[in-house]
Amino acid sequence: MKNQAMTSAAALEGQRQADLGDGTYLNPIFAGDHPDPAILRDGDDYYVTFSSFESTPGLVIWHSKDLLNWQPLGPALSTPIGCVFAVDMCKVDGRYFIYIPVIPTAVSPDPKAPVLTYVIHAENMAGPWSEPISLGIEGHIDPGHVVGEDGKRYLFLSGVSRVRLTDDGLATAGPVEHAYDGWRYPDDWVVEAYALEGPKLTRRGEYFYLTTAVGGTSGPPTGHMVTVARSRSIDGPWEDCPRNPIIRTWDAGEPWWSKGHATLFEGPNGQWWSIYHGYEKGFATLGRQTLLEPIEWDGDGWPRAGGGDLSAPLPAPLPVPVSVPAASPAPGQGHGVPLSDDFSTERFGTQWSFHSPSKDEYLRASFDDGLVLQSRGTAPSDSSPLTCIVGDKRYEITVEMEVRGDAQGGMLLYYSDRLFCGMGHDGGRMTSYRAGRAIPYWREPAPAARTMHLRIVNDNHIVTQYYSLDGIDWTRHGLRFNVEGYNTNTADELLSLRPALFASGAGEVRFRNFNYRVLDD
Repeated sequence: MKNQAMTSAAALEGQRQADLGDGTYLNPIFAGDHPDPAILRDGDDYYVTFSSFESTPGLVIWHSKDLLNWQPLGPALSTPIGCVFAVDMCKVDGRYFIYIPVIPTAVSPDPKAPVLTYVIHAENMAGPWSEPISLGIEGHIDPGHVVGEDGKRYLFLSGVSRVRLTDDGLATAGPVEHAYDGWRYPDDWVVEAYALEGPKLTRRGEYFYLTTAVGGTSGPPTGHMVTVARSRSIDGPWEDCPRNPIIRTWDAGEPWWSKGHATLFEGPNGQWWSIYHGYEKGFATLGRQTLLEPIEWDGDGWPRAGGGDLSAPLPAPLPVPVSVPAASPAPGQGHGVPLSDDFSTERFGTQWSFHSPSKDEYLRASFDDGLVLQSRGTAPSDSSPLTCIVGDKRYEITVEMEVRGDAQGGMLLYYSDRLFCGMGHDGGRMTSYRAGRAIPYWREPAPAARTMHLRIVNDNHIVTQYYSLDGIDWTRHGLRFNVEGYNTNTADELLSLRPALFASGAGEVRFRNFNYRVLDD
């Protein structure tokens, strides 16, 4: 198993890729933090996006022909509107729509407003996208769009509630009403909470299939699960699947935990699939990763998951001949994007995003023989660092930085403003960070210098740091960290541990040659 996984593809710095090149694939199809996948099929094209929370640019849209190899088109939200939860995408009358639940933050139009649902629309999935339009729906997340048998448009919402939309999909056409009570699991099951959420609707034959998530999205590994109900009418009544839940982590020994938030859809060659998220056993630090599982239909018209525990390779949606050796895709082909960056071009929204930004966060960044970040805040916690998603268990990151003025610059492994570790330097001294704060008892004897090379190695949660004046001779930092606890069950935020660059204080920091390298097993 280990050898099959490691030979999936050697391109893109050794990043994990699902396509094994022999007609099979190994989950995840999106390694790293890609939660709440929303998928749209448009002919032979497939599009997916994920919850972006407070990262900006947000809602990066990915495109694929085969469900395994995905390339980013770019972000649908270029400016922050709040904390973006699970969305849904659809195409109606030749126009594309994304329905977006937002928990207000300081950058929202009304920071004191309740949870609101917005919509954006475009003529092309690559954009440009419209400005967000509030639908006036309060207190609900996880919209799921559907066109009923009456030809009218509806949004199903957490709860499960429902609201009718106008024909153009840009406003509501009635009140929010309760629609479905949800399937109830036995009381002795170990879950986080009931939490009926994530309604997604699929029409197959004479039935509408309503897929929901219950059990809570983190906490116990056996909590989150996928349940199904069906009805001949969008108005119900809804009949629960006799085999609910159709997807669940039944035992903590399984490789994927807290599996849930699924959508059923028809893929290439008439095959059916389920796309959903889950935590990798022992690596909650990577966030909720995206999984793809085949779906079978029984004689009574009910779906059945066909992937097993997902630890073994599965037949690819579009198998390739085994006799044809898999070629390593060139950059820009295959799956994903390289994370190494010489900062010669802007890569916001494909690789980099600001965490918890202000409205004008882009104004801090410029490109002049590298990336120049104007300082913000007094420490990493309030600096709105620039972060990128990683999906590997063993990796090394390196960057060169030049500190100007009274700035402090540095590189981190960043979970949230309350939980991070790494190094900062202000030209005079180094500050070491752990558990979301400067370490008060440790002063690293790094030299005074305006230009410094930094390196962080994350080896199965064990973090070792290095610094250098020339990028050739390296000094190992005196402390090592264990970051296994930098996850949602510690910090109570649905995020992931990410490489990050920060500039705080007064001044600016120039970053050059960020390098990402996966470490071989």
